[in-house]
Amino acid sequence: MSRYCPENERVKRDYTFYLEAANGKQNATIDASLRAIERFEASTNYKSFQKFHIEQARSFRTRLAEEKNAQNRPLSAATVTSTLKHLRDFFLWLSREPGFRSALNANDANYFTPSAQDVRVATARREKRVATLEEIKRVLALMPTDTAVERRNRAIVAFAILTGARDGALASFRLKHIDMGAQTVFHDAREVRTKGRKTFTSIFFPVGPEPCEVVANYVAMLRGDLGFSDEDPLFPSTQIGRGDDRGFVAQGLSRNPWSGAGPIRRIFRDAFEAADLPYAKPHSFRDTLVRLGQRLCRTPEEWKVWSQNLGHESEATTFVGYGQVPAHRHAEIMRALGTIRPDPLPAGLDIAALKAFVQSVEAMSAS
Repeated sequence: MSRYCPENERVKRDYTFYLEAANGKQNATIDASLRAIERFEASTNYKSFQKFHIEQARSFRTRLAEEKNAQNRPLSAATVTSTLKHLRDFFLWLSREPGFRSALNANDANYFTPSAQDVRVATARREKRVATLEEIKRVLALMPTDTAVERRNRAIVAFAILTGARDGALASFRLKHIDMGAQTVFHDAREVRTKGRKTFTSIFFPVGPEPCEVVANYVAMLRGDLGFSDEDPLFPSTQIGRGDDRGFVAQGLSRNPWSGAGPIRRIFRDAFEAADLPYAKPHSFRDTLVRLGQRLCRTPEEWKVWSQNLGHESEATTFVGYGQVPAHRHAEIMRALGTIRPDPLPAGLDIAALKAFVQSVEAMSAS
């Protein structure tokens, strides 16, 4: 059985260039699209895209519904939905390409539209566990600090809750991007792997003195004891060498940044396991900060600033994307609404501005 079609490979190469150059898609999205296309090709025994027929789409959808994952379970609605969406986009593009306009039309691509039920299941919001600020401080208190590597690991966790930076940014910050005096960090998209290549400056979040002290001591070690300069990575990779038993061991910090965020996620996993707490991903610290903001912010202006500090262009992104109220808090608030409260709203809250803000959020959610 053929494992590839030369003609299709040329088409996929052109589509990859289109996604990258014309659509500005990142590698992760392009790889997911190519995996979906290869899945479809396998279902047709790698027939040429020139021979596409809508029966192939129908057969593929049936096969996708019956396919099992590595755990021998049906594919999740999210996997099915994303696969079909990638294929719809691909065949829609293909229908406009020279040489395929007679074999395909835009309507053919619609046969890959996922069902409304799968879309609802795939996009449903489910409550996830989010580490509390107290738990994160407990993790920091238990992390060892005997070596430079251990102090770096502790500083990464502290810096993540101070700034809400994503793991990709954590792996690419340089010392020049942090100003301990002003307590700011500059997300410079020219050098830092920020989401959407956004450039912005954020202030350290008010999470208490402990995380800030951890980072300050770590930066002092880099600049003083190790002689790091502004251009050196804020969180460098580990220097590996041979130990006395001729095995590979950590020998301190290198002057090179990490190529990816995998090591950072392992640091977080090990730190939370050592504290007997469920693993909290670096990105989940942003949820922790949003929940903290919900308690601290008293006006729409304060919420806007909190949102901007997370790198969000709209406060509605923070409100809708991260602002889900936990189930236990949901129950507490609903029960409290039935009681008489002498001061139903915090002092100083601009009710008119709050109403306008909520209406803007609702409009965005409906669009």
